[in-house]
Amino acid sequence: MTEPAAAPEAAPGADPRRALDAIGALPDSEIDLAAAAIQLARIDAPDADWRAAMARLSEIAREAAVLARTRLPPQADGPTRAAALADLLAGSWGFAGDTDSYDHPDNANLIRVLDRRRGLPVALGIVWLHAARAAGWQADGIDFPAHFLIALTSPAGPVVLDVFAGGTQLDAPALRAMLVRIQGPGAALRPDLLAPTGNRAILLRLANNLRTRRLAGGDLAGALACAGDMLRIAPDSAPLWRETGVLHQRMDQVGAALRCFERFLSLVPRGASADRLRAEMAALRARLH
Repeated sequence: MTEPAAAPEAAPGADPRRALDAIGALPDSEIDLAAAAIQLARIDAPDADWRAAMARLSEIAREAAVLARTRLPPQADGPTRAAALADLLAGSWGFAGDTDSYDHPDNANLIRVLDRRRGLPVALGIVWLHAARAAGWQADGIDFPAHFLIALTSPAGPVVLDVFAGGTQLDAPALRAMLVRIQGPGAALRPDLLAPTGNRAILLRLANNLRTRRLAGGDLAGALACAGDMLRIAPDSAPLWRETGVLHQRMDQVGAALRCFERFLSLVPRGASADRLRAEMAALRARLH
């Protein structure tokens, strides 16, 4: 595994991995979240019609912009905006969580999600964020434990939505109940659990669904390829370099593992984790001689 080369830009129809390299060089705020997710989906499903998926995204954006301009006052509060968005995406377009085949890889592929109108919370969340931002509203992803959410900000304050459940609006008791179901009765709803998540982190969460499913199926080579694509998006993610090195190590690719670990140490040169990794690397180098 070599470090992905950064590129300043890539044309929409370029090789998708070249596009991911370009995304990796962008500031987080400049990443077109949905378009980037399409590039990931092209790699996962090279025969899928990504141009049709991009056309659907454009149509959704146009409809969301018209909705905001013609149906709602500029100062509409969060619940009103959320209800209108749910009417558009869950109602008119029919987007919903896939409760029948949740773990199917198609649910993490945005091209397939746009075609089937079914998906995982994070894939659906990307569609909802795309529409909300096209409407001119501030919208953020929330990296909630085990269940991606989104938040719409309005003059009266934010409102949190469960897009997997059709855009259900969640107040504090509902969020606490969800957290208890995930983490147990002692779970506390801390403010940091509702902090906005950047575009790059959302893409990594989406791609990680594919990586973990490939690992669960014993497809180490597929998981490693997915990890490489994640590094193209986030070339400065120290944890990801270490995790990719571990995958190389599991495949007995010692040289590649060492290069990944060296990259981790260039990003995290000090601390207990760096010291442990140096000891592991010494053992690996001994195997090369």
